[in-house]
Amino acid sequence: MPETVSESSESRFGEFVAVRRHDGHVAELVLDRPKAMNAVSSEMARSIAAACDALAADPSVRVTVLTSSNDRAFCVGADLKERNSFTDDELRRQRPTARACYTGVLELPMPSIAAVHGFALGGGFELALSCDLIVADATAVVGLPEVSVGVIPGGGGTQLLPRRVGAARAAELVFTARRVRAAEAAGLGLVDELVEDDARGAALELAGRIAANSPVGLRAAKRAMRLGHGLDLRAGLDVEDAAWRTVAFSGDRREGVAAFNEKRSPEWPGE
Repeated sequence: MPETVSESSESRFGEFVAVRRHDGHVAELVLDRPKAMNAVSSEMARSIAAACDALAADPSVRVTVLTSSNDRAFCVGADLKERNSFTDDELRRQRPTARACYTGVLELPMPSIAAVHGFALGGGFELALSCDLIVADATAVVGLPEVSVGVIPGGGGTQLLPRRVGAARAAELVFTARRVRAAEAAGLGLVDELVEDDARGAALELAGRIAANSPVGLRAAKRAMRLGHGLDLRAGLDVEDAAWRTVAFSGDRREGVAAFNEKRSPEWPGE
């Protein structure tokens, strides 16, 4: 049966990021700068990276759900008010901080789900694209408008979007800088699941279903898919084989086979 996702505890990472632990091995990474519609400042970027480091190091977390505390936006991207005050040297020094934020989400070792409610623009959409799955509701508006302000997507958008929707579709979206509403976003494959309302609830429910499975298997499957993407078939199969070997002799594999034969739910050791 799917595991429950009732709230159990919360940890803060600076002023603007929280991690809520739920029953059922689900962690919720909350973007919590509501007054700025979660615009990612340098401080917030450092906090997202720190939260991701903590989650990555916690073997009890089987799924991470990225959510927002704002009722109008998932995240509107980089804090352009802060950027407007930067000198060129300050912007150059800030770049590793920004990159660490996005790669922190992208490199989470467990499955990750973005719950998009409202605006997910620029870096906000790139945070969602860094997750394995995107659940959106009818309020969602997504896009990569960076060229309209004289830059390019810098949180992985030029690489992640083509992998999701293909090169030509990604080019049209990046070059026009247009915003895409929920129904069209679902049709184009920009989001994976569209619900009428409550993207967070739907994402947490999906996370609960995923978290019922082997934590060792989940991480190995994600690793195989991520590392194998873009390789030729033979190389990809070698990546898969290496990941298979990490689970084939694990306690989770032994428990899964035993539970199947004994017609009971598995109790995963996670090792």
